[in-house]
Amino acid sequence: MDEFVPQRTSAYISQYDTHTGEMTVRETLAFSARCQGVGARYEMLKELSRREKEANIKPDPDLDVFMKAAMLEGQKESVVTDYILKILGLEVCADTMVGDQMLRGISGGQKKRVTIGEMLVGPAKTLFMDEISTGLDSSTTFQIVNSLRQSIHILGGTAVVALLQPAPETYNLFDDIILLSDGQIVYQGPREHVLEFFESMGFKCPDRKGVADFLQEVTSRKDQQQYWTIKDEPYRFISVKEFADEFQSFHVGSKIGDDLDSPFDKSMSHPAALTTSKYGISKMELLKTCASREWLLMKRNSFVYIFKMVQIIVVAFVTMTVFIRTEMHRDSVIDGGIFMGVLFYSLIKVMFNGFSDLSMTVARLPVFYKQRDLLLYPPWAYSLPKWILSIPISVSEVAAWVAMSYYVIGFDPNIGRMFKQYLLLLSIGQMASGLFLFIAALGRNMIIANTFGSFALLAIMTLGGFIVSRAYKEGQAVLSEEVLMEKHMNKTGDVKGLLKPSSRGEGSASATSTNGFAKTKDTKKKTKRGMVLPFVPLSLAFDNIKYSIDMPPEMKKRGMQDDRLMLLKGVSGAFRPGVLTALMGVSGAGKTTLMDVLAGRKTGGYIEGNISISGYPKKQETFARISGYCEQNDIHSPHVTVYESLLYSAWLRLPSEVDSATKKMFIEEVMELVELTSLRESLVGLPGVNGLSTEQRKRLTIAVELVANPSIIFMDEPTSGLDARAAAIVMRTVRNTVDTGRTVVCTIHQPSIDIFESFDELFLMKRGGEEIYVGPLGHHSCHLIKYFEEINGVSKIKDDHNPATWMLEVTTISQEDILGVKFVDTYKNSNLYQRNKALIKELSSPPPGSKDLYFPTQFSQSFITQCVACLWKQHMSYWHNPQYNAVRFFFTTFVALMIGTIFWNLGSKTGKRQDLFNAMGSMYAAILFIGIRNAFSVQPVVAIERTVFYRERAAGMYSALPYAFAQVAIEIPYVFLQTVIYGVIVYAMIAFEWTAPKFFWYLYFMFFTLLYFTYYGMMAVGLTPNQNISAIVSSAFYSIWNVFSGFLIPRPRIPLWWRWYYWACPIAWTLYGMVASQFGDIQEPMESGETVADFVRVYFGFQHDFLGVVSAAIVGFSVLFAFVFAFSIKTLNFQRR
Repeated sequence: MDEFVPQRTSAYISQYDTHTGEMTVRETLAFSARCQGVGARYEMLKELSRREKEANIKPDPDLDVFMKAAMLEGQKESVVTDYILKILGLEVCADTMVGDQMLRGISGGQKKRVTIGEMLVGPAKTLFMDEISTGLDSSTTFQIVNSLRQSIHILGGTAVVALLQPAPETYNLFDDIILLSDGQIVYQGPREHVLEFFESMGFKCPDRKGVADFLQEVTSRKDQQQYWTIKDEPYRFISVKEFADEFQSFHVGSKIGDDLDSPFDKSMSHPAALTTSKYGISKMELLKTCASREWLLMKRNSFVYIFKMVQIIVVAFVTMTVFIRTEMHRDSVIDGGIFMGVLFYSLIKVMFNGFSDLSMTVARLPVFYKQRDLLLYPPWAYSLPKWILSIPISVSEVAAWVAMSYYVIGFDPNIGRMFKQYLLLLSIGQMASGLFLFIAALGRNMIIANTFGSFALLAIMTLGGFIVSRAYKEGQAVLSEEVLMEKHMNKTGDVKGLLKPSSRGEGSASATSTNGFAKTKDTKKKTKRGMVLPFVPLSLAFDNIKYSIDMPPEMKKRGMQDDRLMLLKGVSGAFRPGVLTALMGVSGAGKTTLMDVLAGRKTGGYIEGNISISGYPKKQETFARISGYCEQNDIHSPHVTVYESLLYSAWLRLPSEVDSATKKMFIEEVMELVELTSLRESLVGLPGVNGLSTEQRKRLTIAVELVANPSIIFMDEPTSGLDARAAAIVMRTVRNTVDTGRTVVCTIHQPSIDIFESFDELFLMKRGGEEIYVGPLGHHSCHLIKYFEEINGVSKIKDDHNPATWMLEVTTISQEDILGVKFVDTYKNSNLYQRNKALIKELSSPPPGSKDLYFPTQFSQSFITQCVACLWKQHMSYWHNPQYNAVRFFFTTFVALMIGTIFWNLGSKTGKRQDLFNAMGSMYAAILFIGIRNAFSVQPVVAIERTVFYRERAAGMYSALPYAFAQVAIEIPYVFLQTVIYGVIVYAMIAFEWTAPKFFWYLYFMFFTLLYFTYYGMMAVGLTPNQNISAIVSSAFYSIWNVFSGFLIPRPRIPLWWRWYYWACPIAWTLYGMVASQFGDIQEPMESGETVADFVRVYFGFQHDFLGVVSAAIVGFSVLFAFVFAFSIKTLNFQRR
């Protein structure tokens, strides 16, 4: 392995679709192609040209041009990229954003093809492909594997492909089969001999059973017995170990053993077969490629950089008008301290203006790690362009700050000193940029990065020489004091310890952990017909449904002139009780779009047409009560258990008259039905990170909807990502659900023969959003086969061929062109279409004596019950989330000990003005550090739960206000405990006066300060579309709050035109209350002759008698931020569907 580079010789295609959402499909593949280079293609072309000349062969001109174009490396537009786009069927979305959870992009199936294409555009001849068929229809999977097969056979490559549910025709494309079970190789060898091996063990694959499905079930204890064929011997379970041992003596296994015993002859291998260079292109080309991508991403995220520049300008304007030169005197040490404050504020503002980049960097790290491990580029090629391109941004931001503030504030007019300040701030900005990139890379996730960022913030705040004076902390950094001395050489005296104002605060956290996947155990399942709760069977009919969206700008740039893009073009159909309908079509046909429209889940676009529920026009409010929607993405709260998820859903969605015992019995029945009983205490976790596996999460999604006892259920790709046995379990669940009389519709991509024929009817769509077959399947799909075989030119289905795959193959757009047939027109001219129109008309009219759906209330449960249920769920979620809460308490303790140590015993000293500044600095440090950290830490928790909230609200589980109430209320006990931890430690170590009123005033103000900071962080998430923007927007206000807090510049020194904002600043009220309660009533004289109370009143403007108003004000801020959060959750919807 040390003789070549395995990562470059081979290509690994992961089952996880990790991509940069802001890039288009074409850009993603083109970037990968540029990084991977052309490998040995150029040498191969030279050798080919030489042999053609020797043999006097003239190559085909088109083929010659293609071959030469494919050999050019470093091109932004690659012919290989376009070729792979065509093979994978991605041309239709080539210029569409890939997208992510909050950014609308391509479909799940298309995203899977992008993952495949990302490596196929490279020169690797050895491919390791993990579950590449997830989310793809069987026709596309067949096309991809067939292209691979031809390439491998012609070029002598190697491909190892892991598949979950391969269709028979896809399975038949493979030369060899490796069957794994329980970590052991059961069979490895030619496909032709695999059935022979199992027949020698007494097991035979039945007719009309896919061999791949048989192989996955024959090793299962639950499914093995049905394949036993030795009649004269009683069946006994054959374990995986017995299969593996027997294979060693089977002729295929023994031949493999002989081959492994013989060493490989290296002389038989071509030198170009193994790659010896670590990267595909030169260092300069790698740098250019990564720089062009970084520039592209900066343009796509231009809002962030524009917002930051506007923020700098606004804060600079506020700062220069607060510290305006006409108000900035130079007559005393106090005046010098205010100059010092604005200098330090400038340093910190520039430094922490880049803190918001931390969350963006952490969000992109998964893509970086994937591409780094694939050796697309080295880490320096990724990080260097980020730093280089950040320089112009820093230059412009610092220039704006200095140009606006320097002369207006009244610094030394010497132009040289202005440039010195500019260079100093620019250096600080670049240092900060590197620091936050380092923190993001070191942390790797939001929680740890947020932690390291907090340490950096705390160190700068407390050890910078401003919070506590140099006299107490000899040896602290005195950079800003030296700057001040340079600018005001004629000013002498002790400079007061002024506090650093943070402009950024901390990054955001995300709830992740490192638990392994929970293991599924086989459990015996008793199939039950019907369920313990009654329901009303309902039909759904829809006629001439059209759905369109505004034309994407990318498509307009490529010549599309229409204002709207039509995704559904007049689709009609009907779904009935007790009938299981498959909604099928190639990727991009509009299956999920149609389901979203029918279920009322679309949040944008233009919908036309009629939808009826048992003859009455559909009303979304009542429809949500009687329907269930199993989303493809499996969105659940990560920090609750499986049983808690189901209990919560049943609690809020079942009618209020259903008693608790019946609900729990129904939940147990559903859990047994979908085989989740053994996982009842398992945490759900985050997809691809921790908790349940994909298959277990899929079953939980179905169970969450089933416990609502719906009459109509939509399932979007319920078997996607599952192996054949898991898919069979899910479909058994679905079938049992239909047999109870419910109406069930499933979109499905690549069903096996068994799964496909478990459906009663088929709704088949073609790309473009039109139906081409709506009708019954029949026994062994006879009606479907008969319909298409009667169309002139359509090829007959082969024996044992999967009808689902055959159907998709013969109805492609390319087949339409070959046959000269339009399948849409054929369907609309058929008797089947007339029968369906009659059925739609019948189901669109209410039956005699029937009544429209009516519920006395919009929701199943009362407002109080909704509040209790939401609060219970939040309690369980917080209790199972130590990454958020335990870390919060740990850091509160750490900060308390650190601040207590730094400010040891300073609270008892009141003889000097500096003593009060130091004591006030301890309060201000705590307010900023812990308060801002609370605000940032809560944001990822709220952001993750908000995606769950969108699903639950669409399902009609509750109104927005109980959810907001629970999210707000659950923070109170945790913030209270946090306050007690901090307050007791710090109050004792700093040695404030030990009287009950002062101690409880300190806890009171600390509690509500941490609470309003937490609610402010939640409010910022509620008002913005994603966590990144919420971090940027919220941090903008921290900068202004710092200026008007009353510490950098006391209220009496703030110009009259800005004094109103002092009273609007929550930190100012907190500082007022904490200082006035501790020192506002002390009548002891200071060295200057005035009493402590007089100095606090004259210099800061704080009066002890005003404490009642101050205490009410900070409660008001908490209520205000909580109310705005609730209002935003209720009225704003940032989900785009």
